[in-house]
Amino acid sequence: MSTAPTLNGQVIGQAHYATRALLGTVLAPTGTTFNQSVALNAVADGGEAVEHGALVAWMTGALKIDESAVLVTIGELAESKLLETLPGDTSRLRLTEAGRTLNGRIRAAVAEITERLYGDLPADDLATAGRLLTLVTARANAELTGA
Repeated sequence: MSTAPTLNGQVIGQAHYATRALLGTVLAPTGTTFNQSVALNAVADGGEAVEHGALVAWMTGALKIDESAVLVTIGELAESKLLETLPGDTSRLRLTEAGRTLNGRIRAAVAEITERLYGDLPADDLATAGRLLTLVTARANAELTGA
């Protein structure tokens, strides 16, 4: 009988990459990259529109990627007519109808995966894991910023 491993970076990484691979099975048929899916979600979560600079800052912080990669992603989404600037306010971005439709399809598929992976786990265990991973993330971010 094997013992469950102690939570550490390797265990977290393996869970991340396994679930990221599942997300890839959702994104591949749509032609959407991971970064594009993150941007679509962020804009959708922002309500009617989000400020361009705020989206760039959030994505660079959350994904730990360069600003140039975020700008490429935003450009790709605009070129694909999934994201657009607000008429008369080029500093704000919103999803197009096609962007909302695609984001909805991706979210629905992710919700199904999430249910399969987490649905039968005890709520207390999920809450504990959420608190621990949030704390680890905050500590790592603090070290990255030299705080």
